[in-house]
Amino acid sequence: MSYYIYIIQSEKDGQFYKGFSENPALRLKQHNNGETKSTMFFVPWKLVYVELMPTKKDALIREKNLKKASRERIFALIVHPKNIVANFSIG
Repeated sequence: MSYYIYIIQSEKDGQFYKGFSENPALRLKQHNNGETKSTMFFVPWKLVYVELMPTKKDALIREKNLKKASRERIFALIVHPKNIVANFSIG
């Protein structure tokens, strides 16, 4: 089983949301369908960052760390080579 850290960005106001999932593309659909209370008022969202993690524990630790990240750090991650967002077909 694979675990991913993901960052989505609101196309409404530019804010970021960070989370972890086994399926980032499906999770994005859930966010855009209003299935998450904390993101439902800021749809639509776009997937801007995905990182593969070796274990669920590692993913949860990384997610907690990213929740504290500055906008500058997030922008740096988006252009970093470890960002595998291009591997996820969103449609």
